[in-house]
Amino acid sequence: MSASLLSSAVGAIIRSSNAVPIAEIPALVFPALLDTLVMVSIVMVIVVAVGIPLGAIVHNLAPDGLFENPALHSTLSWIVSIGRSLPFLILMASIVPFTRFITGTNIGIPAAVVPMSIAGIAFFTRIVENSLRGVPPTLVRVARASGASRLQIIRTAQLSEALPSIIGGLTINTIAMIEYSAIAGTIGAGGIGYVAVTYGYQRFDHPVMIATIIILVATVASVQLAGDALVRAATPHARDRTARGARMPRAPRQLSNV
Repeated sequence: MSASLLSSAVGAIIRSSNAVPIAEIPALVFPALLDTLVMVSIVMVIVVAVGIPLGAIVHNLAPDGLFENPALHSTLSWIVSIGRSLPFLILMASIVPFTRFITGTNIGIPAAVVPMSIAGIAFFTRIVENSLRGVPPTLVRVARASGASRLQIIRTAQLSEALPSIIGGLTINTIAMIEYSAIAGTIGAGGIGYVAVTYGYQRFDHPVMIATIIILVATVASVQLAGDALVRAATPHARDRTARGARMPRAPRQLSNV
């Protein structure tokens, strides 16, 4: 037997001995899925709480904004662009000291929440800013003429009109955070990514890898479907069409001449 064949045989024996039994895969992957959902949920609460006001501030600091300030707008925009442009793996590795300072650890869910929140806030801030750019300026002018305050204009004219676009962006951001949580599994953050790397990749356990792929695809598809439904519900024209369709009487059925 050649050396290559012997090495392949030994590798196959090692892989088979480390493989998780099929019956035990659900007990392995479903708790990991729960960890991923917890991780992403915490991150998205932080992202929404910070990203919406920050996006509104960046938008209104721009020329023709409610409180125009080109210097401050350029500074904030530059900071957001840095957080948005760095690949997540590099960002996660570069802020390990900061993560350890905030959470006291560089492993587990708390250590993953910090870099994921920074990346998510930068991403969502741009989404909110671009969504607000699509608001017709006439709405802002009408709100100003009616005597509304800046906060009222942002809340009732800008954010309310841009809500469908913001929800669509939030859906994309949530899916990105699910992907980032899988990357965070490489630092022992837990979740589906940790199971896929530790069991599926390092131990060459193909059934576990396939199970994690199926769960990730199903999770992302569910988030996308839920996001699309929320966008349709939040779109005024869609609501109006639905209401008109519900009130519209059916045309009388014509009888054919016999």
